[in-house]
Amino acid sequence: MTDQAIPLQQEEKQFSLAKDAFIRLVANRLAIVGMVLVAFLFFVAIFGPYLTPYDFLSQDLMARNQPPSWQHWFGTDDLGRDIMSRVIYGSRTAVIVGFSTVSFSLVIGLFMGALGGYFGGKVDAFVVWLIDITMSIPSLLLVIVINVSLKPPLVNWMDAQFLATGNEFYRNTIWVDFVLVFGSLALIKWPKAARIIRGQILSIRNKNYVLAAEALGVPTSKIVRRYVIPNAIGPIIVYISAALGEAMVLESSFSFLGVGVRPPIPSWGNMISDGLRIWQLYPHVLAAPAAVLAVVTIAFSFLGDGLNDALNPRQWK
Repeated sequence: MTDQAIPLQQEEKQFSLAKDAFIRLVANRLAIVGMVLVAFLFFVAIFGPYLTPYDFLSQDLMARNQPPSWQHWFGTDDLGRDIMSRVIYGSRTAVIVGFSTVSFSLVIGLFMGALGGYFGGKVDAFVVWLIDITMSIPSLLLVIVINVSLKPPLVNWMDAQFLATGNEFYRNTIWVDFVLVFGSLALIKWPKAARIIRGQILSIRNKNYVLAAEALGVPTSKIVRRYVIPNAIGPIIVYISAALGEAMVLESSFSFLGVGVRPPIPSWGNMISDGLRIWQLYPHVLAAPAAVLAVVTIAFSFLGDGLNDALNPRQWK
């Protein structure tokens, strides 16, 4: 009897949820394709601008709107700028905006979702009410209001700081665009994160290990931090992978409409907006950034679906 129990215990010790999820993720070919493409996007965003043969702001009016060639793989735009260099630098803009937006929205969502899900009652009702109010506001309207109302005073404040201190940092007002984009997208995305966290905590807070920790007098903040949130990490990982792609698409959409990152900083959205004006004569100007944005969106979709299948036991066969 004892000899039979030992192998069984060893077999139980060898089981690992993370290892099993990784095996399932690797077995999903579309998820691997998405993972490779996302990893390549991050590599290009970090190192690409140092490897391109042209500066993304360098203009050559004698080489305007040239089709793809060996000198310019994606062609040139109406100012003679190398499109490939601008697309590569635009990937850095997309990654910065995506990571910053998801980080801010996840922090807000974790706090609000954990607060409502764990305490329940009036606290939970208030959190749900706040989520519903935020999600009822049209995202584009919210972004436009934030940019129109906050950008002029922020730009004026930075100009005043530059005149007072002479610090070159305050002279570059492009940071205002980035901050407003981060804040706007975070206000749009945090309710979804909060709903996911709240749902997970509602199902976890009555588990035996949580009740045991409460009976032992463990502080509430420690219970939430060490027992509740770590056990809800699976859906959070899936949310992060999906939200990164969504944030990049939203940033491109807002830049396309002129309320996001503005020229001369390249963004896939403002490049698509510029390409729409002349796409009938020079389709390559529109095709390059649009194709890259489509591929990145599909890659994050594949990766998110693969992570959901790997981390969600209900999907296991």
